[in-house]
Amino acid sequence: MSLTNETLFARAQRVIPGGVNSPVRAFAAVGGTPKFITRAQGPYFWDAQGQRYIDYIGSWGPMILGHADQDVLHAVHEAMLMGFSFGTPTEAEVCIAETLCQLMASIEQVRLVSSGTEATMSALRLARGFTQRDKIIKFEGCYHGHSDSLLVKAGSGLLTFSEKNAQGAPSSAGVPADVARHTLVLDYNDSEQLEQVFAAYPDQIAAVIVEPLAGNMNLVRAHAEFLKTLRRLCDAHGTVLIFDEVMSGFRVALGGVQALTAIRPDLTCLGKIIGGGLPMAAFGGRRDIMAHLAPLGPVYQAGTLSGNPIAVAAGLATLKKIQAPGFYDRLHAQTRKLVDGIILHARTAGVACCADHVGGMFGIYFSKTIPQAYAGVCESDIDMFKRFFHAMLSAGVYLAPSAFEAGFVSIQHDDQVIEETLLAVEQSFASMQVV
Repeated sequence: MSLTNETLFARAQRVIPGGVNSPVRAFAAVGGTPKFITRAQGPYFWDAQGQRYIDYIGSWGPMILGHADQDVLHAVHEAMLMGFSFGTPTEAEVCIAETLCQLMASIEQVRLVSSGTEATMSALRLARGFTQRDKIIKFEGCYHGHSDSLLVKAGSGLLTFSEKNAQGAPSSAGVPADVARHTLVLDYNDSEQLEQVFAAYPDQIAAVIVEPLAGNMNLVRAHAEFLKTLRRLCDAHGTVLIFDEVMSGFRVALGGVQALTAIRPDLTCLGKIIGGGLPMAAFGGRRDIMAHLAPLGPVYQAGTLSGNPIAVAAGLATLKKIQAPGFYDRLHAQTRKLVDGIILHARTAGVACCADHVGGMFGIYFSKTIPQAYAGVCESDIDMFKRFFHAMLSAGVYLAPSAFEAGFVSIQHDDQVIEETLLAVEQSFASMQVV
C-alpha cells in the first residue's frame, strides 16, 4: 500500500500524542491533515505523496542557506567519520564559541546547549543566580521555549492551543502557580507599563527576557524607544536584560537584532541557524555574569550532547557561508520582493491584508494595519488566514500553519521561486473573494 499523508497521520496518532512531536505541526489551527515530508532541497520540500512545496518555514528558521546545502552536508559527513559524540571537549566547539563571540558584540563568553528552550531556561537561572532575585519580566505573545516559568501568556503554539489566560496564570497544565507567580507579564512595546512595574518592584526583578523581534505571535517589531527603555531600566535597577534571539539571531543580520538596533543585552540566547538545522543552541553574554556558571560558579547547567560535534560542524559551515559579502543584502532583497508582491496583490484583490519583513523573516496579517503587539495580532481575521493558507498549500506553497507564526526566506529563494509564489498569492486571493 502506498504511503499517503492521511495514512501516516492515522498511524502517528496511535503512537504519538496528537500524531506530532511539536503541536503546531498538527494543522489544528488551520484544519486538515499535516504533510509528512520525505526530502528537501534548496527552497523546496516534498511530502509522502510526492507533492513539491515551496518552503517558507525553513524548519522554523534554521535553513537560511536552503535545504541540503552541499558545504554543510560535506562538513557534517567529515565530522561523522570521526565519531558522533564524545562527552569531552573538542576543538570544534571552541571554534564555534570563538565565532559567536566575534559575530555578536554583546557576547564575551558563551555556553553551548542543544535547544532554544535549554538556552532560555539556563539564561534565566543564571540571571537569578547572579542577581539573587526571583522575579522575571516577559511579554505577552513572546515565546521562549517550554520551561515552566516562561509558559505564562506565551506565544507560538501556546497561542494556537490555549485560551487567553489571566495575568500570572500558566499557559499550560502542569506548571505550578507558585512558579508562574514569579513571572510578570507585560504588553509588548509598552514603555509606560515597564516604568510602572520597575517602580513597583525596584529591587526584585532578576531579568527581563524579550524577543527583540517577535516571531512567535507572527512578526512584530520592537519599537526603538521600547528597547531603549528596557536597557535604561535594567541598568538603573541591576536587572539582567536577556535578548531571546533564538529565532532572529543571524536571521535578520549578521549580528542579530542587536546589531540593527545598537542595543546591547547582558545575555543573548541563540539557536536554530547556529546549528545549521541540527539540534544546537547557546546562551552567552557578559563575562562577569557567565562566571557564575559551574564549574566556575554556583549556577548549575549541564548537557550530555552540548557541543555535539555533528551539530557544531553544521553550525560552523553555516556561519561561514552567511558571512559572505552581500549575503544579507540578497536575502533582504528577496524577502522584500515577496512582501511587496503580497501587498500589491492584496490591494488589487481588495483583500484586507498587509505584510512586513526584517531581513529573512516576514509576517502576513489579515488586517488593515501591521500589529504592534499581541492584541493587534489577535484582532486580525484568523478565518481569512486559514482560507489563504489552504489555497496556497493547494498551489504548492507551504506557509506556517498558524496565523501566529512568522515566515522565513532562504538564500535559495531566487526570483523564479518568488515569482511562482506570487502567482500562487494572486490566485489564492482571487479564490477567496466573496461573491
